[in-house]
Parts: sequence; structure tokens; C-alpha cells
Amino acid sequence: MPFNKLFSIVIPCFHLLLACKSSNYNDYKRNQNSCEITSTKDEVISIIKKVNNTWQLNHPKPGNAFWNVSVYHTGNMAAYEVTKNQNYLNYSLSWANKNQWMGAKSTDKANWKSSYGETDDHVLFGDWQTCFQTYIDLYNFTGKKDETKIARAREVMEYEMSTPKNNYWWWVDAMYMAMPVMTKLYKVTGNKLYLEKLEDYLEYSNAIMWDDEAKLYYRDAKYIYPKHKSLNGKKDFWSRGDGWIFAGYAKIIQDLPENAQYKQKYIEHFQNMAKALSEAQQKEGYWSRSILDPEAAPGPETSGTALFCYGFLWGINNGVLNKDTYLPVVKKSWDYLTNIALQENETIGYVQPIGEKAIPSQVIDKNSSSDFGTGVFLLAASEMCRYLD
Repeated sequence: MPFNKLFSIVIPCFHLLLACKSSNYNDYKRNQNSCEITSTKDEVISIIKKVNNTWQLNHPKPGNAFWNVSVYHTGNMAAYEVTKNQNYLNYSLSWANKNQWMGAKSTDKANWKSSYGETDDHVLFGDWQTCFQTYIDLYNFTGKKDETKIARAREVMEYEMSTPKNNYWWWVDAMYMAMPVMTKLYKVTGNKLYLEKLEDYLEYSNAIMWDDEAKLYYRDAKYIYPKHKSLNGKKDFWSRGDGWIFAGYAKIIQDLPENAQYKQKYIEHFQNMAKALSEAQQKEGYWSRSILDPEAAPGPETSGTALFCYGFLWGINNGVLNKDTYLPVVKKSWDYLTNIALQENETIGYVQPIGEKAIPSQVIDKNSSSDFGTGVFLLAASEMCRYLD
């Protein structure tokens, strides 16, 4: 038997054995046949508090403002909105103050870069702009319209928009990291240029990453089929990558005014993705790391699944997705998130580490946790609260 085939049989069994060790596994299996959400709002709030309190207790020092930490704070803001827990607001305020309400900190515009980079010169790289989402939320949530909270966000994004470039979002993650910043700042400033540039940048991204047949996004141009293929020769759509853009669409659509020029176009795009994603969901409720080739990197993965769960819930909550069609998808993903991904020690497991693709040899287990994985779990759980409200 070829090694890759043997590998594809052994690894799912390994992950199933790991899942069976969970004390919640039997409940999880019993719930699989039901199409109703069995959780109550109070139960979901309790889960949010346990997960978030544990995370903050274990991470008392504010991190930097790079994307992975910033994504956690987008989830923390969602948790604050539904719980009104002042500690959550204070935690993000402390983080924002530590980072001076900035992303990358260079003040020399001549050296600002948009290519990948983790240094302070990479101001125009979207991973350093994710933090602006939370800064804008803090600006709104504190009730004190302190312009210093959003001054850097405006400086960076308005400088970016003053350039003729439209290729700032050259990888799919950027549509979660940077795209919602545009609509959030539009709501604060009323500057329509944010919406014009949003469309310009998104058109570029669609041209290089969107597969109109599969209705999914490649991670970036180097993964386009047939130049790149999955382990079994299929189109390779990375779960967390498509999760970023699916959640990103939900975030921008909700911030757009009803008469926005391209709103219906974005809604239809979101709906097309929803149909494709629903058909690719695994029977256990998760999405595999390579969406259309589950055998390429088998076993559960939480970050993509949480982002999809959030997107489907948001769509149902706002009348964008049909409840009868998509509630079963939500139900299965929520059961996975709360019975397999959520651990007894109140951490979130089965999160693929930082990367950009499905890696067949990479083992992901209940101890695979992260800041961004916790953040997107909180995002999904907070949207579940709204559904149950």
C-alpha cells in the first residue's frame, strides 16, 4: 500500500482515539443526530467567561500588536459586547496602551512596506493593521470619543489610500486582518473613500485568489490549481484561509449602510461561499485543513471551523443565509467546538499552528492552542449568544 494512502487511514483513526478520550465525546455523538441548538444563552455566556477568563489569567502581560495577538482581541471585543464584562474591556485597553495604539511603529513613510514583514517598517502590511479593529472598537465602546485612539489607524489607512496601489491584500488572511478596518473607519469618519478603496482592493484579491468554479479562495497566487495541487491532486483550499475571508465578509457587510453601492454584490459572494463550505463540512462538524481533500491533512481543526461557524451564524442572524438550510451546519460545528475543541482545562485545542497551508505530517491535538484560536472561538460563541437571544 502506498505510504500516503496508509497515512490517510492511520491519522484519522489516531485523531478519533484522541477525541474519544474527551469526557464530552459521548454527549457530542448523541447530539450529532439533532438539528436543534441545545445550548442556552446562559450556558454559552458561561463558556465564554470560562474560556476568556482562563486565557487572560494565563496571559497577564499584554502582547505585541501583530496579527495573532490582535485576532485574539477581536474575539475579546466580541465577548465584551455580549457579556459587558469590564475586565475584558480593560484587558484590551491595557494592550492598546502598551502598543501606543499603533501596529508597526515606523514614522518614516518613505520606508513603509506592504510586503510580508514583522519589523516596524512593515506599516502597510495587513497583519500589522488587524489591531486597528480593536482600537476602533475601544474608541466606540468607552463612550469617550478620544481621537488619539484611532489617529494611527487613520494615518496609516489614509496614507495607503493616497497611493495608486491596489495590491495590498495579496494573501487571503488580509481580508480578515485589514478589510474590516476599512468599513469600521468609514462608520467613524463618513469618508466614502474607504468604501471605494475597499472595492478596489477586493477586486484585486478576487482576481488572483478566487476560484469561481469551487466558490472558494486560494491562500495566495502560488496555490492556484493546477500549478499547485493538494496531496491527492485536488484543488487545495486552506481551511483557516477561507475562514478568514468568510468571517471578513460578515464583518464588512454588517458595517455597510443599506444603500452602499457594492453591498449586494458582497452578500451574493458570501452566499456562494456558504453553499460551497456547507457541502465540504465533515460529518463530525469540523472542516479539514485542506477543504476539498480531507485525506491530505486529516483530523479536526478548530480555527477554520470557528471562523466558519461565526460566519454562518452571522448570516442566519441577519437574514443573509437561510436558517432552515444552514442551521444544521451551525449545529454540527458548534457541537464540535464545545465538545471536542473546548478542553476540560478551559483551553481551546486542535488549532493548527501559525502557517499558510495544510501540512500532512503536522499533528494537531487537544493541546494545540493559540491566541488567535481562542479569539475566533470567542467570536463564534458571541455570535451564538446573539442567535439564542
